[in-house]
Amino acid sequence: MTTLTIDEALKILKEYSCIDIKIIESETDKEQLRQAIKLLVSLSASENFGVCANNYQQGFEALESYLKALGYIPQINPNLSDINDSPIYIKFSTHKMSYYTDSYSGSYRGVLISCQSEDDKLTGTYGHFPLDLFQ
Repeated sequence: MTTLTIDEALKILKEYSCIDIKIIESETDKEQLRQAIKLLVSLSASENFGVCANNYQQGFEALESYLKALGYIPQINPNLSDINDSPIYIKFSTHKMSYYTDSYSGSYRGVLISCQSEDDKLTGTYGHFPLDLFQ
């Protein structure tokens, strides 16, 4: 297991924070990305997750896997009347431990993480990260 510095973690995360989605090319890159996200989240006061997925099930599976990997105990009780097979956007707040959903017509699929911190260096939005990064 590699130990990243904050600067190294931020550099890795910023590589994935652009208009074009960066493809993870190796298991090593995938593990470094996981470590970078975990480090930044551990230093943040709270996070908002934005999940853009093909459907309800894929979106909530991705959200739950991220939350568990980052040390949260998700208490997600999806509204069963909202379940359909259309693209979805889920916004989840770790501060409130709540979410809302909306239909999504964009082409991106992935997870955005917006970190809130008193340290301006850490505050920002990162991603789109792969839906299955922590699965």
